[in-house]
Amino acid sequence: MKPSLDTMPLYVKAGAIIPLGPTMQHVNEKKADNLEIRVYPGANGSFDLYEDEGDNYNYEKGVYSIIPFSWDDRNRVLKIGERQGSYPGMLKTRVFRVNAGKKTRAVKYSGSEVYVKIG
Repeated sequence: MKPSLDTMPLYVKAGAIIPLGPTMQHVNEKKADNLEIRVYPGANGSFDLYEDEGDNYNYEKGVYSIIPFSWDDRNRVLKIGERQGSYPGMLKTRVFRVNAGKKTRAVKYSGSEVYVKIG
């Protein structure tokens, strides 16, 4: 497919996991509680979602969270791992919209490990 002059082709490595959130003008404008997690099939991949308060240096003291993601391409399964760490104001539960190609699934996440089968 030939792109139009209004678009730019984007080449993404197979196995990439890319989070997409709402457009914001500044970090505290709104909570990013409904992230789209795009998985680009074709290889295994991993990604760590890092979050902190966004308005201070408390991350230097370990006040942040990390959510690990890993894609098993052969089985078409995304593992959303157990959340590590915490910070004040952190979203305890959220929805991830997992998109791997033509299929999208909404997944509730509350900090515990979750497996998402796509396709």
